[in-house]
Amino acid sequence: MSDNDRLRQARRPQQISSSLHKFYRGKMETVPKCAVRTLDDFSIWYSPGVAAPCIDIHKNPQLVYDFTSKWNTVAVVSDGSRVLGLGDIGPKAGLPVMEGKALLYKYLGGVDAVPITLDTKDPDEIIRTVLLLQPAFGGINLEDIEQPKCFRILDTLRREAEIPVWHDDQQGTATVTLAALLNALKLTGRRIEDSSIAFIGSGAANVACARLIFGRGADPAACYMVDSRGILGSHREDIRARSLEFAEKWRLCEITNGAGRRGGIAEAMKDVDVVVSLSKPEPGTIAADWVRSMRKDPIVFACANPTPEIWPWEAAEAGAAVVATGRSDFPNQVNNSVCFPAIFRGALDVRARTITDEMCFTAAEALAAAVADQLSPERIIPTMEDREIFPFVAAEVGLKAQEQGVAQLSIDRETLLRSATEMIERSHRLTGMMLENGFIAPPEEEL
Repeated sequence: MSDNDRLRQARRPQQISSSLHKFYRGKMETVPKCAVRTLDDFSIWYSPGVAAPCIDIHKNPQLVYDFTSKWNTVAVVSDGSRVLGLGDIGPKAGLPVMEGKALLYKYLGGVDAVPITLDTKDPDEIIRTVLLLQPAFGGINLEDIEQPKCFRILDTLRREAEIPVWHDDQQGTATVTLAALLNALKLTGRRIEDSSIAFIGSGAANVACARLIFGRGADPAACYMVDSRGILGSHREDIRARSLEFAEKWRLCEITNGAGRRGGIAEAMKDVDVVVSLSKPEPGTIAADWVRSMRKDPIVFACANPTPEIWPWEAAEAGAAVVATGRSDFPNQVNNSVCFPAIFRGALDVRARTITDEMCFTAAEALAAAVADQLSPERIIPTMEDREIFPFVAAEVGLKAQEQGVAQLSIDRETLLRSATEMIERSHRLTGMMLENGFIAPPEEEL
């Protein structure tokens, strides 16, 4: 395939997306899950019969998980301030992404999700709103919220909420990146403890990637982080002056870049083993010559969306042994979609109060192990088509939550695996049945 053919193929999803979104007028709808045979049934589902479960829940609040959909429902909450690689486009323009997230939750995890975009950028209002919403939901997925406020919002809600709160741009991206990295290191004969990594971009996603990768054993002093002004380090007085506001970023200035490097992306990538890039979504952000300056058999994760910082074929031609992007139309898609539906499936099934870093480590290791017998430079992580992965990861996460004492239910591995499999398969069958029977119209354009 020529480079022009590759470019045409890469651009097609964006070219047809708007017309298909207009055709369907959204991606999710609400349908009943209880039997309605005649209107008389409403005397059970609504007044007067519904008073009975209301009274029962009032006496024992935990029964809300047994009598309502709370046990399997997640709110996808965003202020639209950092949507994909598009920036601050606002809550209305961000709604298609949140609907897409809800679709992934349902199809891949069997989890019901409700997109909620907030007309405020005030972190205190976002925190208060989520806390006010939590009686109706089993969990909260924060999405596309700009830094630095996203760190405070997540940390506060993880501390104060009674249900799990997860920021997918942080924890989801970090989990799937760690999973892919573990296998890429294995393929190239490296140990994480001995590897030097350049993190290109210092937004919420890469800050979280660094935190989880360091937590798994990488040496921060041997690693480099780059923002729009250059390599982070103790020399960055601009960040020191705002260290209270950018606490996470200043912490990284203090623990990374032990060699005291200065400069930009080119200088950060020189003689490193791995580059993890979540920065400007534009080919050319990373130059082929910078890949050539890395150590032998380098690993290149160019994961900006909707387009990578360097086209994967260009990175490979420059010597990269393993290349990954955030896109499904290239090999090695490092994308949250292979982890967050399963992680929440597992957390909801054991009624976890939070999602810990250890649960993320467990999910990453399960994802990496799932392709161990198929490992190759173009197969370092499962794809969304590997349907058996989702219940497997869910069960492992549920077990880890119990081990850590953050689960409210005690369920064995076999039961967790069977339940998750049934929930996810039901979503697939339901979508297929609706297509076959015309309840979902065939698209006007070929997907």
